[in-house]
Amino acid sequence: MPSWIGAVILPLSGLLLSLPAGADVKARSCGEVRQAYGAKGFSLADIPYQEIAGEHLRICPQEYTCCTTEMEDKLSQQSKLEFENLVEETSHFVRTTFVSRHKKFDEFFRELLENAEKSLNDMFVRTYGMLYMQNSEVFQDLFTELKRYYTGGNVNLEEMLNDFWARLLERMFQLINPQYHFSEDYLECVSKYTDQLKPFGDVPRKLKIQVTRAFIAARTFVQGLTVGREVANRVSKVSPTPGCIRALMKMLYCPYCRGLPTVRPCNNYCLNVMKGCLANQADLDTEWNLFIDAMLLVAERLEGPFNIESVMDPIDVKISEAIMNMQENSIQVSAKVFQGCGQPKPAPALRSARSAPENFNTRFRPYNPEERPTTAAGTSLDRLVTDIKEKLKLSKKVWSALPYTICKDESVTAGTSNDEECWNGHSKARYLPEIMNDGLTNQINNPEVDVDITRPDTFIRQQIMALRVMTNKLKNAYNGNDVNFQDTSDESSGSGSGSGCMDDVCPTEFEFVTTEAPAVDPDRREVDSSAAQLGYSLLSGSLVCMALALQRLCR
Repeated sequence: MPSWIGAVILPLSGLLLSLPAGADVKARSCGEVRQAYGAKGFSLADIPYQEIAGEHLRICPQEYTCCTTEMEDKLSQQSKLEFENLVEETSHFVRTTFVSRHKKFDEFFRELLENAEKSLNDMFVRTYGMLYMQNSEVFQDLFTELKRYYTGGNVNLEEMLNDFWARLLERMFQLINPQYHFSEDYLECVSKYTDQLKPFGDVPRKLKIQVTRAFIAARTFVQGLTVGREVANRVSKVSPTPGCIRALMKMLYCPYCRGLPTVRPCNNYCLNVMKGCLANQADLDTEWNLFIDAMLLVAERLEGPFNIESVMDPIDVKISEAIMNMQENSIQVSAKVFQGCGQPKPAPALRSARSAPENFNTRFRPYNPEERPTTAAGTSLDRLVTDIKEKLKLSKKVWSALPYTICKDESVTAGTSNDEECWNGHSKARYLPEIMNDGLTNQINNPEVDVDITRPDTFIRQQIMALRVMTNKLKNAYNGNDVNFQDTSDESSGSGSGSGCMDDVCPTEFEFVTTEAPAVDPDRREVDSSAAQLGYSLLSGSLVCMALALQRLCR
């Protein structure tokens, strides 16, 4: 007898002795498994040609197997990597929604502010040239502060607007009374009469309401897009627990070890594994849905009474209307100021003798609300909001839906229609256990994943807290109120160690500093006749007063 035959017989005899009674003694080929394993990029040196005893296996059934210890380890890591990629790919839509829309909205708002400032500057320079430019810093400072507020600066909008009108009153008061000399103290006294005298008519009050509400809504909405983007990016990068990795290996690659590389997991089996692995992500859903609802509410405000586009586009016309009111009431305003602040000293004779051309006249182009500007980022706010609302609605319940989205992927499971010819964790047969409900506490009896329900994921709790804080800001913005969250716990949203606290405990760590917009009927679409409903033709000479005195000063 040839020596190689004896070498084969001896191991086989030992193998036969080790088989349980009634077992199939014919070792099956691992050729199909070798092909599938090699296609994954692994070395075929790890895999036997025929099944071997499986006592060495730590995760897969310890029966005759095509897997060595090295194979089980490598496939376990492969299952972890594939799971991480699956979660990232499945959440791709919600992540790209927030990334792309944040970029678009931010670009739009910034360009809108630039355009509004340029429009005002061009109009005044074109009409008055150097006369306006000598006083242009008042208007430049207004836009600088608006931009600073939008980009997150510590700006009180109401105080800033009050300061703008007070400064404008000081300049205008000098221009309509060129025959007098005013000291700094006198001008400070003049500014104190801004609210009492209402020299600019009702424009400052209306503009304060419109600007405050519109900028609060715009800034908060963009901040919401930022938070949504950061939370989605962070949550989509999962770190599976050891128990989850074992379950993933058993579901995805134990069929390889059993010589069944083409058999995919049963759909319900996949759902239990994913619900166990993504239990903490599912707990994010409640706060995420509240956040999305709040974003949608503010989006509706941006379309209607808090439309920053309808406020900023005609702001040059509104300011000119205010100056016109000042001109018409100049005599009464001056008399009351003189009465309250005292009689000013006469100006030098040369200055008081200056006069303005009799034929000075100008007319501003009436604002047409039908002209929806498309210069800001190549679109309009209405179009942007309509688009983002559709995307936001689709992103609701995204985290609790992850297991279902992943498990309906044909590359992952056998599908719902093939529940007999699928891998159930042990063999190719129907999966019998019931499907678990969503969330961490419901995984206490999960048959596939060992989940410690007493230890919520701190990282996910940080994201829940970030969403909760942002939702409160959005709700305040919906009502026209600005809330600055001063984090006294040294935890930034979504970063730091996190407390893992829930319900009504953590919010007390934040001091809410509220700045309310001027009172107004919330149901009234406060886009007044000088904004989105402007349809009138402005009276000529709205800046006559400014030109008269400015030209005197330049002579």
